[in-house]
Amino acid sequence: MADLVLTTSILEETRIQIENTLIKAGVNTVLLIDEAGNIVVACGHKTDNLDSISLAALAAANFGATSQIAKLIGEDDFALLFHKGKKDSIHVARIGTDLILVTIFGDNVSLGLIRLRVAQLAKSIEKAFSQK
Repeated sequence: MADLVLTTSILEETRIQIENTLIKAGVNTVLLIDEAGNIVVACGHKTDNLDSISLAALAAANFGATSQIAKLIGEDDFALLFHKGKKDSIHVARIGTDLILVTIFGDNVSLGLIRLRVAQLAKSIEKAFSQK
């Protein structure tokens, strides 16, 4: 993993992009994490009762395990994971080579919208982090 240089301006720009792209669309919570499970940016409405640190660590580990499963079937990696619950779902997507975006949303938001918005957001985040 490459060293990430995090400046206040990059973090604030990323937080604003997440708020405008996902939170305003009805998403409950978004965590931008690194591959080790460290939280880079956290946004959302339902963060008070959420153990964000554990969620970030488990999401990173889940992505790591799934990456190995991909290799077993001849894929380089899987770009995203999706877990559907009774009332909430989680969409986990790789952003570049070093970051993972964890999006938690309810039934009021469609998976198609999440996939579209995350794809758009990924490009913006990669651009912001490449301007180190």
